[in-house]
Amino acid sequence: MSVLLSVSLTLVFTLLLASSFFLHVTYWYWSFLFVPVFFGIAYLLIHYILNHLIYDKITPIYKTIREVPVEGKKQLKRQEGSSDIISQVNMEVKAWASEKLSEIERLRDLEKYRKDFLGNVSHELKTPIFNIQGYVLTLLDGGMDDPKINRLYLERTERSIDRMISIVEDLESITKLESGELKLNWETFDIVKLTEDVFELELMEAQERRISLLFQQTNTKPLWVLADKKRIFEAVSNLVMNGLKYGKKGGYVKVGFFDMDDHVLVEVSDNGIGIAKQDLPRIFERFYRVDKSRSRQQGGTGLGLAIVKHIIEAHDQTIQVRSVLDKGTTFTFTLEKGTPGK
Repeated sequence: MSVLLSVSLTLVFTLLLASSFFLHVTYWYWSFLFVPVFFGIAYLLIHYILNHLIYDKITPIYKTIREVPVEGKKQLKRQEGSSDIISQVNMEVKAWASEKLSEIERLRDLEKYRKDFLGNVSHELKTPIFNIQGYVLTLLDGGMDDPKINRLYLERTERSIDRMISIVEDLESITKLESGELKLNWETFDIVKLTEDVFELELMEAQERRISLLFQQTNTKPLWVLADKKRIFEAVSNLVMNGLKYGKKGGYVKVGFFDMDDHVLVEVSDNGIGIAKQDLPRIFERFYRVDKSRSRQQGGTGLGLAIVKHIIEAHDQTIQVRSVLDKGTTFTFTLEKGTPGK
């Protein structure tokens, strides 16, 4: 009896242990299965809710950014596999912000140019205006009674007025050239004959300065180019006049022509004071003067070379300069060849 009871108790105890063990195992088994499933479902629900909440808000913003008409806007390349709306918005905003920063820099440069431009113009006009004022006051104070003083001051007044007219005309030319408003009148003409006309116009000035106007080649044949005759005349005239202003007594200004298949190379050189190496990169800037005192004494506006550069570039050509201080300067530019009669 005691043995049976002992066996029975042992079996019961064993069954209890076994059932406890299996319950434990079952609990952990289902726990391992349930936890990932639970978190997976929770993740999907949260992702779905947040995605729709954010997507619905960001999508209109993204579409608006894409539709902003920004000139020159650069589209950033999307990353491989990056199709979510937030990444796309981020890239678009970066592109848009970059463009706006560039525009701000351009506006700052324009504002600086405007201030410098107005300052230079006022300075250039101030000198002849004050000169005229002084001449008029002298005449009003009794100078009118003396015929010699009368004529002398009227002639000086005329020169000051001519200088103001020259400044205004140069300002008008460079404004049209820089804004693109100037329309070129294309025609075929002889660049050699045009240069002869420039020499004739500047002959008196050259004689007063004792500087010779020469062609590099003797017996130069006609060379026909296709360009705006009026503007090329202005460019050649400015280059020749520049050589006269910075030339030396007994010196020369030479113009040469070189046939280059489809183009004609025009070279304007002098043996004047030359240009320092550090000044060469800036000589085509508006109002820039290598020798400020000499330029103003000669009546230059500081716009001549800037106008030349714009005229040549308007013809889709280039102008270059080389110079040695105290030995002279050479400007070269090209023009497209033309056919006579066309």
